Amino acid sequence: MLNDAALIFEGGGMRGAYTAGVIDALIENDMEFTSCYGVSSGACHATTYLSKQFGRARRIIVDYAKDKRYFSFNSLLKTGNMFGIEFIFKTLTHELDLYDFETAKNNPAKFYVGVINIKTAESEYLQIKDVDAEYKKLAATMALPIISRPVKIDGKKYLDGGIVDSLPLERSIYDGNKKTVMVLTQDVTYRKKFNFLTPFFFIWYLFHPKLVMRIGTRHIRYNKALEIIAEHEKTGDVFVIRPKKPVNIKRLEVNKEKIEALYQDGYRDGIELMPKLKAYLASE
Repeated sequence: MLNDAALIFEGGGMRGAYTAGVIDALIENDMEFTSCYGVSSGACHATTYLSKQFGRARRIIVDYAKDKRYFSFNSLLKTGNMFGIEFIFKTLTHELDLYDFETAKNNPAKFYVGVINIKTAESEYLQIKDVDAEYKKLAATMALPIISRPVKIDGKKYLDGGIVDSLPLERSIYDGNKKTVMVLTQDVTYRKKFNFLTPFFFIWYLFHPKLVMRIGTRHIRYNKALEIIAEHEKTGDVFVIRPKKPVNIKRLEVNKEKIEALYQDGYRDGIELMPKLKAYLASE
């Protein structure tokens, strides 16, 4: 069922297990949207939503949580990236857990990933039409500062878009979407705090002071975005699916039991909220 609305997936590293559960609920109910936005790990999970492969997002995040090819300090020392880009976007998709590129291409949703331009320190939204050919855009949106090398695309260097805009509801509205469904990875009580590593970022990104300022003020923008989302929830302009309780999983969690439990939370919440979601999308 194609809905004239946008679908947004927040990042959050391994907290994306919750997103994986919601995605399976959406796939199971044949829920399609005219546009899809993903930031950081949320963009990677979005690719499975687009390919409509039930269970794939769960398999990737649970089965490979402890695989050093997926992410490790050894990879960081060898390549400058804690996440194994070649493994994630080539080995996994073409050999270990085949990705349905054709279904993804035929998905009616326009797919955008959020990144930050290192030079301007502004957010940009890159459209992806072919997940295989344009995987560098996905690598860019999940390129966390320090533990990832910037990704160069068309002469521009990018990092994780969550630095500037983790919750792109305003972008969705700007693009003309009258309705937006958001899948968040933290509960309603969560508020982001100041990153006390900011002084270290000044050293690491010495020649990019605007970028460091963005990193240092990220918590302010994030918390303001939560306020905006709450306002739009009251008016019925946005439908939010989020964990019911605080998520006690680290960004780089490797405990498979915790990851699996969070996936199950997401799936149950997705199924439970499906009647309300369908009513929201069908309303005038």
